[in-house]
Amino acid sequence: MGEKTEFVPGDKVPNDGVYMEVGEKSFHTEIQNPQQVTLERGDSFPETTNHNRKWKKKTKARVH
Repeated sequence: MGEKTEFVPGDKVPNDGVYMEVGEKSFHTEIQNPQQVTLERGDSFPETTNHNRKWKKKTKARVH
């Protein structure tokens, strides 16, 4: 099993870094002006601007 890459509000941050909002199907849904936050390990993810969105580390959130 691999490491979890998408997180919901309230989940604990696994690693320091910049996280951004992605759609449920990130490669199908392109979000205009996604929210970005800088978090440290152990913090909790904040609420997203839409209930269908999740958090993903910015380096892994690229659209293919």
